[in-house]
Amino acid sequence: MLFNVTGLGFKELNEKLRGSNSPVTLSGCCGQRFIASGMKDKCITIEGVPGNALGSYLNGASITVNGNAQDAVGDTMNDGEIIIHGNIGDAAGYAMRGGKIYIKGNAGYRAGIHMKEYKEKVPVMIIGGSAGSFLGEYQAGGIIVVLALNTSGKIVGNFPCTGMHGGKVFFRGNVLQNDFPQNITLRSATSADMGSVTEQISEYASLFGYDKEKILNSPFTVAVPGSKNPYKQMYVAN
Repeated sequence: MLFNVTGLGFKELNEKLRGSNSPVTLSGCCGQRFIASGMKDKCITIEGVPGNALGSYLNGASITVNGNAQDAVGDTMNDGEIIIHGNIGDAAGYAMRGGKIYIKGNAGYRAGIHMKEYKEKVPVMIIGGSAGSFLGEYQAGGIIVVLALNTSGKIVGNFPCTGMHGGKVFFRGNVLQNDFPQNITLRSATSADMGSVTEQISEYASLFGYDKEKILNSPFTVAVPGSKNPYKQMYVAN
């Protein structure tokens, strides 16, 4: 079903989505915020550029954007998938606790901030290009992968993994230890490490038309926290 949402506010747009029981394509999208917020059991394709908080609190819906997206994609999402055929703004996956976000291009600042996991829920974010500063800030769980495809400059910006105390961040290629906080350990990814992301990277490659073997056969570096409580030294003992 095709909906032209030119000029619609996010409330009217989301009412149309909730009222549909079949896959929906939204055309004419231009900056509407909160699209599909909290939704499940929906399959949505967006033509245009959605505004902030696309798929916030998402609970199982599938969203595909044939273009770029703005800030806070997947804010606090619980389940489902968001696929971006372009670049995204800042704070993607903020407090993300489940589901998948796959980005073909680059991510802005603070992607994966406060990402977390619980039992079987392990959120995954794969960034095809490069990531901005503060990637994985305060990350408590989940997996972030930066593939650096078609990227000639730095893979990641300043202060990656600041305050990280759980989860893993994978980088295709080499990154320098002195770019990371002291409590972060960098090491070459082992076969066991790669086994935890092979399925997701293969799915990513299929979605965006990349050679999965070429990606998976590249060297990866993994960043993990050296402590589960990096701020322990700042606390006053009772």
